[in-house]
Amino acid sequence: MSKEHSRYRWFVVVVFFFFMLLHQTDKLMIGSLQVQISEDFGISNTQWGLINSGALIVATVLYPIWGYLYDHYARAKLLSLASLIWGATTWLNAIVKTFGGFLVTRASTGIDDSSYPGLYTLVADYFGPNLRGKVYGILQLAQPIGYLVGMILALMVAPAIGGWRSIFYITGSLGLVIAVLIFFGVKDMPRGKAEPEFENMAEMQTFKFSWAEAREIFKKKTMWFIFLQGFAGVFPWNVITYFFFAYLEKERGYDANSILFTMAPVILILASGYFVGGALGDAAFKRTNKGRIIVSSVGVLLGALFLYLAINTPIDARNQFFIFMCLTAIFMPLSSANVIATVYDVTAPEVRSTAQATEYFVENAGAAFAPILTGLIADAISLQTAIVLICTVAWGLCFLFYLGAIFTIDKDTKHLRDQMAERAKSM
Repeated sequence: MSKEHSRYRWFVVVVFFFFMLLHQTDKLMIGSLQVQISEDFGISNTQWGLINSGALIVATVLYPIWGYLYDHYARAKLLSLASLIWGATTWLNAIVKTFGGFLVTRASTGIDDSSYPGLYTLVADYFGPNLRGKVYGILQLAQPIGYLVGMILALMVAPAIGGWRSIFYITGSLGLVIAVLIFFGVKDMPRGKAEPEFENMAEMQTFKFSWAEAREIFKKKTMWFIFLQGFAGVFPWNVITYFFFAYLEKERGYDANSILFTMAPVILILASGYFVGGALGDAAFKRTNKGRIIVSSVGVLLGALFLYLAINTPIDARNQFFIFMCLTAIFMPLSSANVIATVYDVTAPEVRSTAQATEYFVENAGAAFAPILTGLIADAISLQTAIVLICTVAWGLCFLFYLGAIFTIDKDTKHLRDQMAERAKSM
């Protein structure tokens, strides 16, 4: 690999990092704005859950379409389009003045939320299997950091510049800027270019999408366990994203400053967990094909344990609550980068966007209803009960599904490596 190519691929990572950082800021800060927006429109927890479920449902429906497009056309240009849509829909969300209009325009922001499979598969064609976990971990730092930036914008900046609508105008405008940067600055790569079997080839065959390979995705048992853990695993993230700030304010009595000084360190620890999880997964993967799955299973088990202890900490024991939340943040993200890398460890390059989009479709098919379910339980009992019940049950199921994948990953990984070796011989 030339030094120029090596430097350029890291430039692509930087561009994608800022795309994800600003997009996640735009997407996730709505959780911090719950009280402001709810008071503005006079809505309940259930209606709030419906607002957030709308965007998730739209994203769910569009995942297969984005996956199909990414496996057929230039991924960089499609990512630029996604960024353009992000900017435009966020502006629309800021303009509307009624709850019905806000519900519809917020749902439209889900269009670009399902655009990530193309980003991850393009990165997979710049970096080989032994580096992907770390690179995905770096990229996924953007999610918690975006959450933190969104929290600061919501709690400190929004009140100073005219409210939540002004913040949406800012983040929407940044989406348009990133769209231009990706369109002119990011190049596509041949699918499969970074696979080890093709490493020393100056020219390689272009692998095109085929329905036969797409069907192979569903013949691999590991993918079914990945789908199942995805279905359960996103429930806790959506519950925490959209309701945790309201829980701190309404049920634990935190003011804006207390929320900021409690959650900012927690989110920074969470951010480091993405990279640590990816790095640990890469290191374990070099020793055994089961490595990424083992790291993931430990993450969800301990994450569930410490969140349970945190939520059940007495309200006046703030230091104890903070310690347990920090421990939760260490383990929660360990599986994230490893799940993406595992999908690419067992699927052919030309259908990876479809495979990833299918995984996200299954995730969101269940998780889209997490905010509604949380709102219903919160209105009927309490937010504390909703958070504990949904998160612990979901992560417990994820642990069981990861145990299943441990028994299938060796066969499915070997099948892909044999397939790539056979293709390399025929070139």
